Amino acid sequence: MRIVSTDVLLVVDVQNDFCSGGALAVADGDAVVEPIHRVAPLFQHIILTQDWHPRHHTSFASEHPGKQAFDTVELSYGPQTLWPPHCIQGTQGAEFHAALQLPQAELILRKGCDAQIDSYSAFYENDHETPTGLAGYLRERGLTRVFLAGLAYDYCVGYSALDARRLGLPAAILRDACRAIDLNGSVARMEAEFARARVEVLESGNGLA
Repeated sequence: MRIVSTDVLLVVDVQNDFCSGGALAVADGDAVVEPIHRVAPLFQHIILTQDWHPRHHTSFASEHPGKQAFDTVELSYGPQTLWPPHCIQGTQGAEFHAALQLPQAELILRKGCDAQIDSYSAFYENDHETPTGLAGYLRERGLTRVFLAGLAYDYCVGYSALDARRLGLPAAILRDACRAIDLNGSVARMEAEFARARVEVLESGNGLA
């Protein structure tokens, strides 16, 4: 697949708390950095997302007495998985992984900033209605196809890809540049959604040019 000037590489949440030793570490999460670096030179446009939570975010299990991390609760916008406190604004855990070096990235989009609602997708908060502004940015810049990499495949990467399709944008996930949480079958559920939405799942070294 040939990369063109209207394509964008969306690098999702490659942050310390999602990598080895982090508060919500994704298994082998550090391994996404090398394939991301390998494909980055193919793209004229790169955007980074950064989970950026207030200290008392509603998605944290610590905010729900009697609940544990990975339980599910019903909030005003629907079901919400509870997570260990992670990517808290201004902390080391919220910083990008030190090995990730993409100084050419033209935008850092911070998400999950509202204490009352989580935001997996780079495009919408978890009510699926409140936009982050990314769609408008892509539209104004004339960027029309999204390639995705980062953490985690079955959550923030996956929901971002599905919302790109919902917005009418072709979306392709670079599978070897992602790692998954796979919480209670979340990978299988997400891949079924990919099939329905026509999200492509590719290997970064397989035909990108």
